[in-house]
Amino acid sequence: TRILQNRIHDWFRRQKVRNTWVTLFSNMGKKSDENDDFDPLESLSAPDDSEIHQDGAFKLERSQLLQSLESEISKLPARQREAFLMRYWDELSITETALAMSCSEGSVKTHCSRATQALAKALKLKGITL
Repeated sequence: TRILQNRIHDWFRRQKVRNTWVTLFSNMGKKSDENDDFDPLESLSAPDDSEIHQDGAFKLERSQLLQSLESEISKLPARQREAFLMRYWDELSITETALAMSCSEGSVKTHCSRATQALAKALKLKGITL
């Protein structure tokens, strides 16, 4: 189980980095209808001061939300954390998660439900609603 936990943590860290880059460059790849040549330098424009402030505030808020979420996930009991991460981050089916955890499908459902309830309660106490 320790190997599985480490693998889950490694995957979660990698996804955090990948999601950051995907978010940063997701809008750059859009092509216009009349011109199929895409130049990323042309798509970049200098934002005015209000856009910089809003963008910075959004990034800070998102970073704080991710930190809170990671903190609360790490506080979950090991089995709940494993089930939650496999189901919702790895997007495994209930059957696949049950096989990986060597437990029944009902146990996976119970662990996921309890983890979701615990996370919702903890985040609500911090004033965060998703």
